[in-house]
Amino acid sequence: MGYFVNVEPGVNLYVEDINPGGRKTIVFLHGWPLSHKQFEYQFNVLPSMGYRCIGIDWRGFGMSDKPMNGYNFDRLADDIRTIVGVLQLHDFTLVGHSTGGSIAIRYLSRYNGYGVSKLVLIDAAAPIGFTAETADRLLNESLNDRPKMMRDVTETFFFQYISGPFSDWFFQLGMQAAGWSTAAIIVTLRDEQLYADLPKLSVPTLIVHGIHDKVIPFVQAQELNQKIRNSQLVPFQYSGHGLFWEEHEKFNQLLQQFIG
Repeated sequence: MGYFVNVEPGVNLYVEDINPGGRKTIVFLHGWPLSHKQFEYQFNVLPSMGYRCIGIDWRGFGMSDKPMNGYNFDRLADDIRTIVGVLQLHDFTLVGHSTGGSIAIRYLSRYNGYGVSKLVLIDAAAPIGFTAETADRLLNESLNDRPKMMRDVTETFFFQYISGPFSDWFFQLGMQAAGWSTAAIIVTLRDEQLYADLPKLSVPTLIVHGIHDKVIPFVQAQELNQKIRNSQLVPFQYSGHGLFWEEHEKFNQLLQQFIG
């Protein structure tokens, strides 16, 4: 089922809640500039295996409201905390892809891991996001020709071949975001870092990362593994930045094993 949760006056975030009666809960945070729909190939499988899967569109993206402000990691983590409280979630696994991984890290740091029993970081944009050079290029493209920027992002996202129809679908996920929120997150990824957050993480953490990732280099996953205690790193040999699709069978199986 899908519904909206109010996170502040005038701002409602879309939540997709699949199999609410599942035995264990997984909360998914998508990457920039996408939406919860990027996890289609997890939602196809995991609920039928007894898991409750919750996909959240951040503010400014997907089906959520698109205010002009609130695109720093603190505010985005606050939004997640509000949803966790409204849904009364506890003992759940938090899964974050790319920038969603950054938000997940900030959530655990800012709220002392409230409700989270395990953490999964997929190609996480941490402890840093974009370099100044990359961010400035993306920002310029976003503000002047966002469709071209999104097409370029799609072409560099995956290591494996993607079909034309899949590329079109992925492109539309990105174009569903607002232009201002798309640009604001680029600035956040350029200006904010998560080094101070990492020592505060204590839950078991699974780090998965495509070795061919052209968006967030694999070396950053190795750094996360070194700095997050009680973490394990599993390289994905045939993936770029989209292992949730490129090697989704392997990822889904690994996720099940990790959660139990």
